[in-house]
This record gives sequence, C-alpha cells and structure tokens, in this order.
Amino acid sequence: MSDREAVIVGAVRTPVGKRGGALSRWHPVDLLGHTLRNLVERSGIDATHIDDVIAGCALQHEHQSGNIGRHAVLSAGLPESVPAVTIDRQCGSGQQAVNFAAHGVIAGTYGLAIACGVESMSQVPMPSAFLPGAPLGPQYGPLELARYDGGMVAQGAASELLNHRYELERQVLDAFSVRSHERAFAASRAGKFRDQMVPITADPHNPSGPTVDADEGIREHIDPVKIASLKPVFAADGHTTAANSSQISDGAAALLIADREFAQRNGLIPRARFRAMSVAAADPVIQFTAVLDATRKALKHSGLSIDDIDLFEVNEAFAGVPLIVAREFGIPDDKLNVNGGSIAIGHPLGSTGARMLTDLLCELERTGKSYGLQIICEATGTANATIIERI
Repeated sequence: MSDREAVIVGAVRTPVGKRGGALSRWHPVDLLGHTLRNLVERSGIDATHIDDVIAGCALQHEHQSGNIGRHAVLSAGLPESVPAVTIDRQCGSGQQAVNFAAHGVIAGTYGLAIACGVESMSQVPMPSAFLPGAPLGPQYGPLELARYDGGMVAQGAASELLNHRYELERQVLDAFSVRSHERAFAASRAGKFRDQMVPITADPHNPSGPTVDADEGIREHIDPVKIASLKPVFAADGHTTAANSSQISDGAAALLIADREFAQRNGLIPRARFRAMSVAAADPVIQFTAVLDATRKALKHSGLSIDDIDLFEVNEAFAGVPLIVAREFGIPDDKLNVNGGSIAIGHPLGSTGARMLTDLLCELERTGKSYGLQIICEATGTANATIIERI
C-alpha cells in the first residue's frame, strides 16, 4: 500500500444562485474559471505545479460541453501547461472529482491537483428528471429499459418510490425542509460560510457592479402552512414537492488536493486528510438506496464506526435521502447537515459535492472536531461517500 497521503490544502466556492437569478448571466466556463483563479491566488501556489484539474459537471452539453474543465483553466488565466478533464457522476460529480484527485495523489501520479465542479442550470436545458410527467431522456438504451421491464423512471418520480418504501410522510419531509432553511439561514447570518466564499459580481461584464456574496436560495422566513399547501410535483397522491426538494441552481466550487510531503515543501498547510473514499451502486429504479451501501463501505475501509463521526453531510436532493440515512445509521440530529443543505442552499448538480466538502471541512475547523462523512446519491442508483479527518 502507498505511504503517500492526500490532504486538502485549500477549498473555496461561489455563492449558489437561483436558476435565472444572481449568477445566471455567467457562462459556466467563466464561473468555474473565476473559482479556480481565486483558489490558486488564495493558496499562493505556483500554478505550474498543478498536475491536473478534475472537474465535475453533470449536464455536459451546449455551454457545458467539450471538457469544461480545460476551458475553465484557460478562462482562469492559469498556465497553458495545466491539463484538465471533466467527469460525470451526476449529482456526485464534484465529490467524485475530489476522490479521483486524492486517488491520483496517493498513487503517485499527482503531487498537486485541483478537484472542482460547476453547473449553470440557468444556461442548459432542464433535465427530464426535474420535469413532472416528462419521458425518460435519450440516454436510456432500449436494452437497458427492457431489462427493467419499463420500470425505469426519472429521479423525481423515483423520490416517490423512496417515500413509499420507507413510509416517509409528507409532514416529516416538509419539517426537514423547514429545518434546512432555518439552519442555513442561521449559518449564513453567523458568517460560517464567509471564509470559504468567493464573492462574484452579478454582471460578468461589469467588475465594479453589485457583488453576490451569499447563497441566494436561503429563506429567512419560512411559512410551514404555505409549504404544507404545495401540491406534489411527481404524483398526484405523492409527498415530494418543490419545497422538500433541492433547488435548481448555479454555482462552482474547488479544492486543492496535495501530497502531504509536497504541501510541506511548498509552504501549504494541510487542513484534512482522506480516511476513506467509496462508491456504490444499487437499484436503478428507486435510485437512492446506494447511499446506505456507500456509507457502509467507507466506514469499513476507514476502520471507524458511526459513533466516531462528528459531522455528517448528506445531500438533500430530496428530503427523504438524508432521512433514510439518519434512520438507518442512528445519526443524531445535531450531527446531520448542521448548516442546512441543498433544499435551502441549492443544488448546482456538478458542483454540489465540492461545495458540501468545502463546508464540511470549514465546519470541522470551526468546531475543532475531527471526522466528517459526506454522502451523495446519484441518478440511476449510484452514490459516493467520503470521510475526511481534520489535521
């Protein structure tokens, strides 16, 4: 086994903007480029030392096609010698980018790499997973569909299958939505996101214009009665609504991953090490249960127990996902998504994993705690889990 250790030495993110909102005028290439440039400037590293940039992006067409990672490197003004690749693990793309970068460091391929993610859901067509009643997209092959005898559904519809299997009532899902907004607003107001945030102007062509420095989707005032009045989106008798699902958003995030010896030689301060990284797959019809398998694999690999973990970040693609993870593993409420999640903050698909890990790292540092576990569900039944340890 390699004795090389991958460590996080930097982490930043943009504010998360609503679809059609504060960041909607930014081309996703430039949105990620802005983030990369700020990450490098804050670290003080010689950018020629970067061995690779791994970018997560889920909707890789139109403005986000053609290896957006490489385009972002050039947009950022980084040396032309810095390579980049773009990967797609759907909602977990940003997290998978981090895990791949860490794998490269541990293997000896990289001394220094950037893992990042971006999604501008304002500038690409809406995926069918978010549209009620929409047919499955062309990415599904006829033989694949035949294997499941017509049972494959888009992710929104699958959330209702999850609700049914785990008997998740509407009131419980709605209460989790309120909780997400309350915690995210409290964290934002307390300045918990400030150090990780890369401010950005709303107009990319006017650097002196108004600056966006806070997540746009977080609501200060939540009306539980109004939330309860919303109609289900994907089934007339269902429980999934716009309020208890993640928001459709724009944003980018990036982390600097280094070999620990390289970091120390180059004046970089290791902030966290990777204790485990896993990926799992399960039922592609219900789509969300692989989060349980990925968590078990990560815990087994790390040698840690659930009780050893101080903070949990489970992506709030739909409220039912963190709820089933908490139920399965007995996670205390005060350890789970302590600063809210994608229901309140928003879910720019390709960047969310990097955004969540940035928040998890900063919260471990702020509280002086040791272990954080992050889990993200992904379309067609896969999931990522990552355990980090604060240094």
